[in-house]
Amino acid sequence: MKLAVIDSGGANLGSVLHALHRLGVTAELSSDPERIASADRVILPGVGSARSAMQALASAGLVDAIRALEQPVLGICLGLQLMFEHSEEGDCDCLGLIPGRVRRLEVAPHERLPHMGWNQLQWTRPTDPLARGLDGQEWFYFVHSYAAPIDHAVAISEHGRPFAAVVRHRNFAACQFHPEKSAGAGARLLANFLEAPA
Repeated sequence: MKLAVIDSGGANLGSVLHALHRLGVTAELSSDPERIASADRVILPGVGSARSAMQALASAGLVDAIRALEQPVLGICLGLQLMFEHSEEGDCDCLGLIPGRVRRLEVAPHERLPHMGWNQLQWTRPTDPLARGLDGQEWFYFVHSYAAPIDHAVAISEHGRPFAAVVRHRNFAACQFHPEKSAGAGARLLANFLEAPA
């Protein structure tokens, strides 16, 4: 299997590649639209702000290339948010792969923002391929201040309000947390993405 990790310039690229290596998978880090298009599966990681990430993807000529992908694609953290139509962060248009808008988390005065730490998931679609071997007892590591709506969520979590922790729409799936930093539970989810039928 040929796996491409999109070089979005995020600081988590090395940890994503290392997590895949621990699973025995060799991935190609690439910003070449043709090489990404020819991969069997694609991962879109990301950290930082939505506007900066979209500018980086546009500068690399990757926006239309990502929109045209038909193979399984997994977004990670900011990669999930970029899949939606619009983000309040920087008031920017995103990839538009999934209907909806990303909004700033609404938290109580005693709740921290960014949301940083370990949360469990509630699988709203436990038969989703990404949920295989996971029952909601596992903990996943989150770092974010903005979140996607739950309309296309297959799993939700909560910080201030419920938000989409895992989403799926057509061939595009994504997780708001960092599976590469979520120990065995994160490894299970990455393996599920790699092993699920295309």
